Amino acid sequence: MASDVVIVGGGIVGMTTAYYLARAGVPSVVIERDAIGSHASGFAYGGLSPLSGFGIPGPLAEIAQEGMRLHRELAGSVGEETGIDIDFRVRSSLALAFTDSDARRLQGALSWQQRQPGYTARWVDASEARRIESRISDEALGAVSIEGTADVEPYRLVLALTRASERLGVTVRHGRVTGLRRDGRRVTGVLLERGSLDCSSVVLGLGPWSGEASAWLGVPIEVRPLKGQILRLRAPDPPVACSVGWGHNYATTKPDGLLWAGTTEEEAGFDEETTPAARDEIGAALVRMMPAMADAQLVHQTACLRPLASDGLLLLGRVPGIDGVYMATGGGRKGILFGPAMGRVIADLILSDTTKVALDAFAPGRFAR
Repeated sequence: MASDVVIVGGGIVGMTTAYYLARAGVPSVVIERDAIGSHASGFAYGGLSPLSGFGIPGPLAEIAQEGMRLHRELAGSVGEETGIDIDFRVRSSLALAFTDSDARRLQGALSWQQRQPGYTARWVDASEARRIESRISDEALGAVSIEGTADVEPYRLVLALTRASERLGVTVRHGRVTGLRRDGRRVTGVLLERGSLDCSSVVLGLGPWSGEASAWLGVPIEVRPLKGQILRLRAPDPPVACSVGWGHNYATTKPDGLLWAGTTEEEAGFDEETTPAARDEIGAALVRMMPAMADAQLVHQTACLRPLASDGLLLLGRVPGIDGVYMATGGGRKGILFGPAMGRVIADLILSDTTKVALDAFAPGRFAR
């Protein structure tokens, strides 16, 4: 079997790449060893907050904004094409400060945030924060309020992308890629546990398993799994309409009616099991933010592995030394936000050898000694 493009990995990056290629008339084969959206892309919180986080402002700011723009587009296009409601919704966010250090950190980014088009960012004191969400802790000193942020249901989004892509000629198949076949500097196919698949371009969207490709490429790929766990809770009414955050913690009521609260940042290898310790850590942070949530009842606890590069930046673009091989991974905690932009970048490179997003900081070969 032959295909012009093989995409390894059926998460949000792989499926957006397939979708954008197919819309340009280039069908691909997506190879997923488990199930579509069965890892981080299917269990993530789905928060879309492009004005904060590691590398923002900084090298990740541009792709974060592009990701948000594309999410807005996809909320219309894939819903119309498939009939799947991906639960995209614009909603505000509150980033709480409990200490003077928290306040200085939040206010330090505020002037940059206020200059970004399409958003309203401001510092609010504690009383105003509680007017926005009445259950905010009395211990909070204040918060940064941002209007224009959003969220999405990641699993529904990946399913919609898959269905839309298949209707445009994309093939999704189960299998495990074990290497690449090449002719000199040019890739000519992928090797599978059973057989092989001819192609002229390969996209590696392996997520936290991207390090496996180091041996195939002759280039070190320094990506590791960052484990994150989330609680889904039946919480006292009314729903929490905004996203309430503090440090790496967050909580909001999702369209399923449950309060989603997270998350941990665990160096646990490839262990995807939920743990009581994470449950207690997330619960304590939730109650610190909103003490009334001490009465919330746990409905479901999830865990997933997010791909994180050793320097915290994406690996995005052409792989050096082998023509026709591209890599897209390293989204970390913002993989859902970045995903569509990463897929668009790779599709553009394959289709036209150019992209409008600056990629120098994300070179996949940068870890070579």
